[in-house]
Amino acid sequence: MVAPSLKLQDLIEEIRGAKTQAQEREVIQKECAHIRASFRDGDPVHRHRQLAKLLYVHMLGYPAHFGQMECLKLIASSRFTDKRVGYLGAMLLLDERHDAHLLITNSIKNDLSQGIQPVQGLALCTLSTMGSAEMCRDLAPEVEKLLLQPSPYVRKKAILTAVHMIRKVPELSSVFLPPCVHLLHERHHGILLGTITLITELCERSPAALRHFRKVVPQLVQILRTLVTTGYSTEHSISGVSDPFLQVQILRLLRILGRNHEESSETMNDLLAQVATNTDTSRNAGNAVLFETVLTIMDIRSAAGLRVLAVNILGRFLLNSDRNIRYVALTSLLRLVQSDHSAVQRHRPTVVDCLQETDASLSRRALELSLALVNSSNVRAMMQELQAFLESCPPDLRADCASGILLAAERFAPTKRWHIDTILHVLTTAGTHVRDDAVANLTQLIGGAQELHAYSVRRLYNALAEDISQQPLVQVAAWCIGEYGDLLLEGNCEEIEPLQVDKEEVLALLEKVLQSHMSLPATRGYALTALMKLSTRLQGDNNRIRQVVSIYRSCLDVELQQRAVEYDTLFRKYEHMRAAILEKMPLVERDGPQADEEAKESKAAAQLSEAAPAPTEPQASQLLDLLDLLDGASGDAQHPPPLHPSPGGALVYLLDLPCAPPPPAPIPDLKVFEREGVQLNLSFIRPPENPALLLITATATNSSEGDVTDFICQAAVPKSLQLQLQAPSGNTVPARGGLPITQLFRILNPNKAPLRLKLRLTYNHFHQSVQEIFEVNNLPVESWQ
Repeated sequence: MVAPSLKLQDLIEEIRGAKTQAQEREVIQKECAHIRASFRDGDPVHRHRQLAKLLYVHMLGYPAHFGQMECLKLIASSRFTDKRVGYLGAMLLLDERHDAHLLITNSIKNDLSQGIQPVQGLALCTLSTMGSAEMCRDLAPEVEKLLLQPSPYVRKKAILTAVHMIRKVPELSSVFLPPCVHLLHERHHGILLGTITLITELCERSPAALRHFRKVVPQLVQILRTLVTTGYSTEHSISGVSDPFLQVQILRLLRILGRNHEESSETMNDLLAQVATNTDTSRNAGNAVLFETVLTIMDIRSAAGLRVLAVNILGRFLLNSDRNIRYVALTSLLRLVQSDHSAVQRHRPTVVDCLQETDASLSRRALELSLALVNSSNVRAMMQELQAFLESCPPDLRADCASGILLAAERFAPTKRWHIDTILHVLTTAGTHVRDDAVANLTQLIGGAQELHAYSVRRLYNALAEDISQQPLVQVAAWCIGEYGDLLLEGNCEEIEPLQVDKEEVLALLEKVLQSHMSLPATRGYALTALMKLSTRLQGDNNRIRQVVSIYRSCLDVELQQRAVEYDTLFRKYEHMRAAILEKMPLVERDGPQADEEAKESKAAAQLSEAAPAPTEPQASQLLDLLDLLDGASGDAQHPPPLHPSPGGALVYLLDLPCAPPPPAPIPDLKVFEREGVQLNLSFIRPPENPALLLITATATNSSEGDVTDFICQAAVPKSLQLQLQAPSGNTVPARGGLPITQLFRILNPNKAPLRLKLRLTYNHFHQSVQEIFEVNNLPVESWQ
């Protein structure tokens, strides 16, 4: 005998009483079978009860798609109980992805035309929840008529439905412009709040609407002034703040209307000052109104004194006990630091104190703002604070802090010695977290400061003697000792305490670096080269250096083995050339006039080498023996003709100084996405030392009037390639060309396979969630061939 169908209340009790998930599924399967049978029988009396049970099953996560057509039947019914459940089912079971949702358009149109307010409310709620673009276009005239209905209940729901229609179909803005002006005179709270929201949506999506509503700025100012002074209604006051939700909505609308418009900004200046000074900040409601006021002041063309007042309000927020308010203040000050740098500088001590926050998000924001506040006048004091924070900051912030300190020191360093000391402190404290170019930058800085060579080599030697675990520090120290080891032994540096160092101690320290399990292969290469250069810098016997070099001739690391074999060949076969080959490296300038002078000198040297007489064959053969790194008894071997007309030219070829290959042609950038002002561009770099590696920088920009928030870019490549996504620079792209978001993709393509990218972008824009998935098949050929 088949069990009878349960009532909704009995079904809920039985499902809640199930002890296991299997029992719950069994109950639901039996009841769904009864519901299907009832739908097939076409029972019109109990159809709404069966659908109500199905909706409960749907809310538990079980499939309920077979009830979609029953929703349409109930909506078309003349009974209110049927319509109520039918519209609820439509909101839960139907959306734009199902064509069935278009079938209720006519029913909604008929219900909106009736004068029954509860039915009109149901139809408007359903339309504002799941109305597609086609439905919005078809039903816009009916909603427009309801905006001027005498019933506040219907008008309020019609306004919210109009907001949904504008978001779905922005070109419908012309339909709702005329009623909005009349609705601003309403005293009903819900209608006025909805009208402000509707006008905001219209202004964000239509330039014509923006120009139209700038005429009502005085009226909006008067409404807000009334709220601040006399209040709107006591039932809408929160914590002593008169209707904060309405105040916030009006302030947002004023911010949009006053942006880049002098006359509108002038009209609201006095009111904004009044709100900023009279709002109670002891409760969150007042803080919300005050923060919105600050954003409005900063976004419009406000007076200079008003902008200073806004920055001071954010400074007071930094002293608030609520972490959320402090985070909002730090984020806002970070956006203002470029436009109002001097005003933000006044709150620098408070910002620095926020570095000690235990909350990781707060300390990260405080770090970003502290680095943005560094300038030439406060660089010494700020660097002391940031270096102290670097010693105690969490590991996930250490890389950002170290990179920020290095960039600020490079930009605002008062002296070269201070710059060197700062970088050394960072390398000593957080050497493993610095950027890859920190070693090259410091070696270039030390090489260019000839008066600080002795000071630098002694500082680095002392640091290396204390700790050999920080690999960038060890690499710089090894390079400096190899270049200026003679100054280390002379001991004539008066700027630091005298230190007696002998040759054996220096060699022992470099051998310790070579033998340490913490040393990377690149670090061992630095140490081995330093030992080799010390063979010409230091006086005395070089047997110890030769023994160390010969040991690494059989090293498993190919790069280190090659160096050792080359250096050992210099000792055995080219002793007379060793001093010239291992002389101090010339200063390398990346840009500037010195680079032009070096280019001229290289050109002159090339002309002299062309005019020089050809060398004898034995000399050329000996140099080629060194280049080929063959065994020493290959004197009778056949060699190709000399590549250079002179021994000097062959030596230059050995060191690869002026004969470096020309840089590869730049790969053109590619625009892969654009929608409503949001644009994504890709730029490409293939490092010459690793042609299989492609570095893609994705840059997201925003030229629209609304901020892009929660921006996430994800990528995928074919299985034959390897992809590594670096962390993006942020997740918010400010409006009107603000600071873009950048993200680095590292793609390894050893087989040079054709490159294809699949990108997924998710973000929020104009209060809407956007998700785009697309393939990029038109990548430049230079990026993978």
